[in-house]
Amino acid sequence: MWYQSEQHGVDVAFTDVVEGNLAAHTGDDVARVAQRRRALETALGCEPVRYVRQVHGTVVADVTGTAAPVRAPEADASVSADGTPLGILTADCLPVVLVGTRFRAEPGDVPVLAVAHAGRRGLLDGVLQATVEAARAHGAEQLTAWIGPAVCGRCYEVPGEMARSAERILPGITTTTVRGTPGLDLPGAARSLLEARGVRVDPACADRRAWCTLEHDQLYSYRRDATPGRLAGLVWPRTRKEPA
Repeated sequence: MWYQSEQHGVDVAFTDVVEGNLAAHTGDDVARVAQRRRALETALGCEPVRYVRQVHGTVVADVTGTAAPVRAPEADASVSADGTPLGILTADCLPVVLVGTRFRAEPGDVPVLAVAHAGRRGLLDGVLQATVEAARAHGAEQLTAWIGPAVCGRCYEVPGEMARSAERILPGITTTTVRGTPGLDLPGAARSLLEARGVRVDPACADRRAWCTLEHDQLYSYRRDATPGRLAGLVWPRTRKEPA
């Protein structure tokens, strides 16, 4: 496990290669992926995790009070207000986990949980803003975010025109890579977007080089290996309130 922490009765975790590939859409054997997911849930002591079919968009799936579908919904973020565990899959893009507490919580209420897959396209199109709005629609008044392992700004090289186009949408996202070429700082842009909306970003993920997928073999990186492997960003409650 790359990282695991508990706050407000909620656990947040990001896997690494030890847990194996957790994506069923990248060509891996679906049955083996399912076995890895169940083994991980058992090890973490959580109920079945709900994932989405990620398409680099901005749709947020609200799974509150719903039964697990046969086919995961097409979305790039999800939110639950009833304690349903959530997961998001990445291999260079940003896995973002959010936990929202309610100041006026009723007895038995659990924090609002959310996850988002924020690659370059989704980040520019507003997936994080949509996820924050979805969490707040469920009464989350104090939000904390964890920006998981992802390619860092010193490594994420892009064509010059792509960098200029991104800068017009999100000023400050551009950077110069370690090679002296144009690059994008997705984690830094995500932090700025979240903090501008009153979201606290946990300091555990502040050192982006230490959390860079391209620089650490313990993490899956598509840019480095063209790997089918995907790590998971996960959030689940220690205790869960069952839907009425």
